[in-house]
Amino acid sequence: MAQWRSARQGADDAVRFSRTLLLMFMAISAILIAADRTEDRVEAVTVFRAAFNDLSIPVLEAAAQPLRGLYNIGPWWRRQIELAGEIRELRQEMSELRAWRDVALNYSEQMRRQQELLNLDPPLPRQRITAWAVTETGGPFVRTRLVGVGTEDGVAPGYPALNIYGVVGRTIDVGARSSRILLLTDLNSRVSVMADRSNARAMLVGDNTDFPRLDYLGRAPDLQEGDRIVTSGDDNILPRGLPVGEAVLDRNGAWRVVLYSSATPIDLIWIWPFTPVEAPVDEAPADSVPPAAAPPQLGAEPEQAPASDTDVPVVGASQNDTGDEPDSGEGR
Repeated sequence: MAQWRSARQGADDAVRFSRTLLLMFMAISAILIAADRTEDRVEAVTVFRAAFNDLSIPVLEAAAQPLRGLYNIGPWWRRQIELAGEIRELRQEMSELRAWRDVALNYSEQMRRQQELLNLDPPLPRQRITAWAVTETGGPFVRTRLVGVGTEDGVAPGYPALNIYGVVGRTIDVGARSSRILLLTDLNSRVSVMADRSNARAMLVGDNTDFPRLDYLGRAPDLQEGDRIVTSGDDNILPRGLPVGEAVLDRNGAWRVVLYSSATPIDLIWIWPFTPVEAPVDEAPADSVPPAAAPPQLGAEPEQAPASDTDVPVVGASQNDTGDEPDSGEGR
């Protein structure tokens, strides 16, 4: 029993703190709390804290480097594996693109020779006009964009507007320094298009949705889902061959188009100059216009037409007339 009491008393003596030390720690804590207040912060304490942080941060950074390296080993190797897969895919795509480049160069040379044989003059490409587009909050149309280029930059109404993927719309109102672009998805947009695979014609009609519909396709159109839709140029509004989108079927079985231009937000726009084909003007040649007859003068005798070898019957004359000069009426 005595041994148990001595052991308990020794343990109590080992964990007992001095009251003086406890009071000192409490006083230091109160001073630090009071000095940490923003309105009563002592300049010396602030300088001391900043110097302590400057000295401790390099030490803490050096101590954290090994742990940080251990934490990043897993994500680093995972990223390396992903990069290796992407490199393999890019190399495969690059080899396929090289083959397509050779095909495109071959077709380009064939087209050039055919144009020379047919004596065709291809239209010269014009310089495109680049502009940044902003959304128009109030205007006469629902889906339009405003660009900061106008007639001073060479823009005119009816020019097609494209982004890096496809057709966005066309210019409708052009000012000196700004223009309004009517999007393909607007309710007032009508553009003639065709399927690149089968040349099936249709009218791309906007209905204020993200997927404009295809109208006037006919009874049995040669159209499949995924067909590439381009402008046909039949309406003389946009040039032929501009990329528009892909044909899809909606829930109701109607054909619609997923626009290429909707792949990214419409911000950077290229405006391409385009001159529609003008209708011919019927003008008579200058040689076929008869000269204007001079007005008759007062008191002048009318000129008689010279007699011809062939007798021409005169309306109102009797059949017994022989072409002689008419009777003056003196014998009557």
